[in-house]
Amino acid sequence: MTFGITRFARLAAASALSAALAVGPALADGPSRRGSIKDPVAPAPRACALSANVALTTEYVFRGFSQTAEGPAIQGGFDATCGIFYAGIWASALDFAGATDANTGVPIDAHLEVDFYAGIKPKTGPVTWDLGVIYYAYPNSMTPDSDLNFVEFKVGGSAEIWKGGTLGVTVFYSPDYTLETGPVWTVETGLSQALPTIGMFTPTLSALVGYQKGDDAGYLAGVGNGDDNYWYWNAGVTLGFLEKWSLDFRYWDTSIENNNLGGGGVNGFCTGGVLQCDQRFVATLKFTF
Repeated sequence: MTFGITRFARLAAASALSAALAVGPALADGPSRRGSIKDPVAPAPRACALSANVALTTEYVFRGFSQTAEGPAIQGGFDATCGIFYAGIWASALDFAGATDANTGVPIDAHLEVDFYAGIKPKTGPVTWDLGVIYYAYPNSMTPDSDLNFVEFKVGGSAEIWKGGTLGVTVFYSPDYTLETGPVWTVETGLSQALPTIGMFTPTLSALVGYQKGDDAGYLAGVGNGDDNYWYWNAGVTLGFLEKWSLDFRYWDTSIENNNLGGGGVNGFCTGGVLQCDQRFVATLKFTF
C-alpha cells in the first residue's frame, strides 16, 4: 500500500512537471505576440492626415511669368490626404495692377489667387501616379469681359531612377485657359537629387523644363507674344532645416521674345510693368506644419 501511494505520488509529480514544461513556452510566446502592459501593440497608422504651410517669397513666378510685378508675396495652404486620395487649397498674393486683356484692353487687376485641387496618387511598381484637377480662382479681379479663372486636369508620374534621384513628367490640360484663351496643353518634366546632409541642412537639387501650347488668338496675343507655344525652365537648390523649414533659391527663364508682338508693356513684352517673363532669381522661405 505504501509502495502504491508513493508510486502514485511520483507519477502525479511527473505529470505536473510535464504540464508545466509544455505550458511554459506558450506563456513565454503569448505576451510578445499579443502584447502586454510592458510591450504594448503599436497603433495602426492614421488613414488620413492634415498639414499646412506658409511661405514668404521674393517673387511669385508661375510657368515663367511673374505674378507679383517682380515684388514679394506671402503664400500658404492646407492639405489633406486619405490613403491615395488628396485635396487642398493654396493662396498667394498677386500684383496685376496695370495689366490689361490683350484682346479687349480691359483691366485685369487682381491681388489674390486661390487654388483648389484634388486627386489620387496610386502606385504601380516604382511609379507613383498623380491624377487630379486644379481650379485657379482670382476672387477680386477686374475682368468684366474676360475671366481669369480657369480649370486644369493633370496626369503625372514619377519614380526614383537612382538613389536619391527622382524623375517626373506631368501633363496639364485646360479646356479654356486663363482670360478665356481657349484650350491649352502644358507638359512639365522635373528632376530632383537629394544630397547628403551638410550640418543642419538637407540640400536637394532640382530642375524643371516646361512646354506650353495654345492656338487661340487670345493666347497668341496675351501669353505667347505672337507665338502659339513657349518653353520655360527653372533650376535651384532647396535647403531643408529644423525638420519643418526650407529655404529655396531658384533661377527662372522662358523662350518668349522680349518684343511687343503680343501687345506687351512699353519696355517690351517680358520687361514691362507686369507679368514679366525674362530671366530672374527667386528665394522662398517655407514652414510646414
